[in-house]
Amino acid sequence: MSDSRTRLQTVLKALGLNLKAYEGTDWTSRAPRDGTVLATVKSHTASQAEAAIQSAHQAYLAWRTVPAPVRGELVRRLGEVLRTHKAALGELVSLEAGKITSEGLGEVQEMIDICDFAVGLSRQLHGLTIASERPGHRMMETWHPMGVVGIISAFNFPVAVWSWNAALALVCGNAIVWKPSEKTPLTAIACQHLMQQVVDAFNAEKPGAIPAGLSQLLIGGRDVGEALVASHLVPVVSATGSTRMGRQVGVKVAERFGRSILELGGNNAMIVTPSADLELAARAITFAAVGTAGQRCTSLRRLIVHRSVADTLLARLEKIYQSIAIGDPLADGTLVGPLIDQAAFDGMQQALAQARAEGGEVLGGERVREDLGADAWYVRPALVKMPKPTKVMESETFAPILYVVTYDGDTEQAIAIQNGVPQGLSSAIFTASLSDAERFMSSAGSDCGIANVNIGTSGAEIGGAFGGEKETGGGRESGSDAWKGYMRRATNTVNYSGALPLAQGVRFDV
Repeated sequence: MSDSRTRLQTVLKALGLNLKAYEGTDWTSRAPRDGTVLATVKSHTASQAEAAIQSAHQAYLAWRTVPAPVRGELVRRLGEVLRTHKAALGELVSLEAGKITSEGLGEVQEMIDICDFAVGLSRQLHGLTIASERPGHRMMETWHPMGVVGIISAFNFPVAVWSWNAALALVCGNAIVWKPSEKTPLTAIACQHLMQQVVDAFNAEKPGAIPAGLSQLLIGGRDVGEALVASHLVPVVSATGSTRMGRQVGVKVAERFGRSILELGGNNAMIVTPSADLELAARAITFAAVGTAGQRCTSLRRLIVHRSVADTLLARLEKIYQSIAIGDPLADGTLVGPLIDQAAFDGMQQALAQARAEGGEVLGGERVREDLGADAWYVRPALVKMPKPTKVMESETFAPILYVVTYDGDTEQAIAIQNGVPQGLSSAIFTASLSDAERFMSSAGSDCGIANVNIGTSGAEIGGAFGGEKETGGGRESGSDAWKGYMRRATNTVNYSGALPLAQGVRFDV
C-alpha cells in the first residue's frame, strides 16, 4: 500500500468514516502528491439529484419555522466538531487537493471561523422600521428563508466554500444540497459525515429538532450539476470555480429567475510603485503567486511594476523562484506542492507557449520532482517578463504563472493596466505614498471586489466583501450583511387606525 493510501486509512479512522457506502467506479480520487488512486466512488444520477432536492425542500419547510438562534446552535456544534477533527480533515485536504500542510489546516480553520461568524449572525437577522406617509400605519422590512440553497464548489478550496455557504444558509433557515468538484469527492464525503454526526447528536437530545434531509451531498458530474441548477425548488445557487462554469450556471439560473451567488476565477494583479518596500513586496508576491501552486481564486497572476524599481525587484524574485522548496505537500518545509492533475499542467504549458509567442521571456515553468510519481505534476513556478499587456494575460490559468509588465508613468497608468482585463476579483498595491494608496481604493481606482494596500491579493477575510466584479461574478460575500443573499426581503404595512388613507394623495371614495 502506498504512503498516500496508508495516510488515507489513518485519516478515515480518525474521522470515524467508512467509505463503503460511497464505493463505485464512476469517479476516481487521486492524491496529487504522488498520483496514487485514493478511492473510486459512485456517482449520483440526475433522478437521485431530483430526489435529494425534493427531500431538502421538505426539510426546509420545517426548518424555516425554527427560531434563528436555535438554527445557529446547529452551526455552533458543527464548528466544535470541526475543531475536534481539524488535524484529520486538514490532512485529507492535503492528500486530495495537494495543499501543503499549513494550508490544509488553514482551510479547516476557515471553516471553523465562518461557523463562529454565522452563529453571531443568527441573532442579527433583522429588518427595519420604514417611515410611512400614511398616519396610523407602521411599515417594516422583514427577511425570510428562501428554500433550498444549491452549493457547487471547486477543487482549490474543497471544504471552505461549503462551510461558508452551509453555515450562512442554515442559520438563515434554508436547506442545503452540495455538489463538490469531481476531483475532490472524499473531502466532501468527510464534511457530510461530520455534519450528520452533529445532526444525529442534536436529535438524540431533542428528537426531531433537525429535519431529515436538511444537508445533502451529491457526487457527480455535469448532469448532476445541471439538475441542481435547473430545479425550481433551488431558489439560490452558489457556485465557485471557473468563469466558464459560472457563465453557464448564471445564465441557467437567471432563465428561471433564480438567484445566483458566484465567486469565479481571479487573474489578479498587483501594482508596485517607486516608493514601495521591495522586500515586503517580494514576500507578498511570492506567497500570492506560488502558494497552493498558483491555483487559488486569489492567486497573483499579473505584476505591474514601475520601471525604476523593476530590475531590483525582479532580481530578488528570480532568486526566490530558483530556490523555493517544491515537493511533497505533507513534508516539512515544502512551500509549493503539486498541481491538481495533468490537465492543469497541460493548461499551464499552453499558456506559457502563448506567452512566448506574444514576446514573453519565461523563467521556470518546467515539470520537476518526477521522482515523486509518474502521475504527480509538480512544476517550477514561472516568472514571465512580458513586453506589454497581451492577450494571454487576460485569461485565467490555475497554475503558478506570474506575468510581469512595467510602466513608466503615474499610478493612474498602472491602475488602467490592472483594470484592463475581464476579471475583477482581487488586487493589491505596494506603496508608501498616501495619495497612491487612496487613489487605488477610490472610485477611480481598482475595479476589484478586493483592493489591498501593502498586502498581497489575499481574499477570504471574514467580515469583508468577497466575490469580485466583472467576470468574477460579483456574488458571494463574507461581510456582516452576507446573510441577505440567502434570504428574501418582504415589506409589511400594518394599519392600526380606523381610516384608510392612500399613498401619494390618491383619493378613491366608494
